[in-house]
Amino acid sequence: MKILTRLMLIACLVLPFAACKKEEAPKEAVKAPLPAPTTDDATQWRAYISDVVTRNSPADLANQPYVYLLPGESTADFQGSYERLLEKAKTDVARGIVSGNMLAYASPASAKIADIVVESFKEVPAGTMKGVRVLFVGKAEDNERVKAAVTPAGVEYVFVEAK
Repeated sequence: MKILTRLMLIACLVLPFAACKKEEAPKEAVKAPLPAPTTDDATQWRAYISDVVTRNSPADLANQPYVYLLPGESTADFQGSYERLLEKAKTDVARGIVSGNMLAYASPASAKIADIVVESFKEVPAGTMKGVRVLFVGKAEDNERVKAAVTPAGVEYVFVEAK
């Protein structure tokens, strides 16, 4: 009888500890990066840019990133879209972007979005955008031109080749 009582007592003491052992949550599989779309399809580009922006966002990002996505040159009213986006980008940058924010520029028309970045940063005083991340998604041949335009402002520049 003593043995049975002792076994019951041990079971009562051990059972709560065994029940408290939490199951390990299954680890999330890391998604592979999306490839850049090979067409001017706006839906595919939005999904791609969303993926690239998410992967390149700093941990201390203060707000939603400013995303400037120019449609492909084959879309209707491309020139109008270009002019409107250029005006918006210039206004945003001229107004001032504070530390902890991110600007992301992308387009199937890499040279045209590079033109927007260069124009937007033309009159930004040196060192006034420290702590701001600028993400440029485009072709390698446009990288150096964009980097040269944004670096004097003191931004953290990130280039992702759309491939």
